[in-house]
Amino acid sequence: MSDPIRVLVIDDDFRVAGLHHDIVAARPGFAALEPARTLGAARQAVRAHAPDLLLVDAYLPDGDGIEFVASAEVDAFVLSAATDAATVRRALRAGAFGYLAKPFEARALAALLDRYARMRNVLGTDRPLAQEQIDRALAIMHGGGEPASVSRSATEQLVLEGLGTDEASAAEVADRVGISRATAQRHLAALATRGLVDVRLRYGSTGRPEHRYALARPA
Repeated sequence: MSDPIRVLVIDDDFRVAGLHHDIVAARPGFAALEPARTLGAARQAVRAHAPDLLLVDAYLPDGDGIEFVASAEVDAFVLSAATDAATVRRALRAGAFGYLAKPFEARALAALLDRYARMRNVLGTDRPLAQEQIDRALAIMHGGGEPASVSRSATEQLVLEGLGTDEASAAEVADRVGISRATAQRHLAALATRGLVDVRLRYGSTGRPEHRYALARPA
């Protein structure tokens, strides 16, 4: 079993920091470190605990969270009430993998964490990457072009990301995202009913047709 992804929340509001800490702690495969409320504490925590991921507020009492993201050499998301385009662009230039504007629903952060975990899984190799793998990692992280706060269940989002740009069976999608075949089949059927997924039958050597799924192309 792989080690959990260690996450450090950096936010000066103890209530907000605690909420984000609890969201992280509730996600399978993640471990939430004790939150840091200042950049000084964050620097000490990075040295002491070597987190894999930072959730950083843009503005902290003793400095600029975005500048910290640029210098920390740790994967990071910026979580901030600042919604001006200049701040968002600055966060992305600093290397943040994403940006969530406060306040946001817990499921938005949960979905972001799940996408991050899946991206790490794709990139978790010492071998040279094929362009297809790079494209898939980027597509996973950016949610297929949809924001993390879309009104869609986390499982449906995982199924869509698992489908990616390929055509696949329910079993193949299930293997990619770590759910049961029955669950993948149920969600794929629901997505097909809503026109988000196309379905076709492929006949194999046994004569028994197999349902194959692909993302629906825009009209």
